Amino acid sequence: MKPTIREIDHVVIRTADPAGMTRFYCEALGCRVEKEQPEIGLTQLRAGRSMIDLLAVGSSIDRADSGTPGGGRNMDHLCLRVELYDPAQLIAHLTAHGARLGTEGRRYGADGYGQSIYLFDPEGNMVELKGPPESARATAL
Repeated sequence: MKPTIREIDHVVIRTADPAGMTRFYCEALGCRVEKEQPEIGLTQLRAGRSMIDLLAVGSSIDRADSGTPGGGRNMDHLCLRVELYDPAQLIAHLTAHGARLGTEGRRYGADGYGQSIYLFDPEGNMVELKGPPESARATAL
């Protein structure tokens, strides 16, 4: 039977600095720590209905063949859907938290076309913050 995918469940990011990455994802992006498993080097962050797992490099469940961390090559990017999308406010907030910003633009995602902005976390991983789809804005007007 073919599976029916509803949403992203979780993304795992390998990190050389679990504390710094936890701080960034919680303070700059609004996640919260849901579960910590220090015995296996895992911190699980709640990101809306999804999870972002931060896996410490060299921990007992880290795979040796996963490559060198810190170069932003642990994944292509993580896209987080945000409810309120105000580019000026997002840019100000992210800049205050030391985020390196990428481009803003109209992009296609799970809910259709909408505005989004790219940024980079402290270890070089690209994150996309995506606002409501254009169809939702048209309906609200």
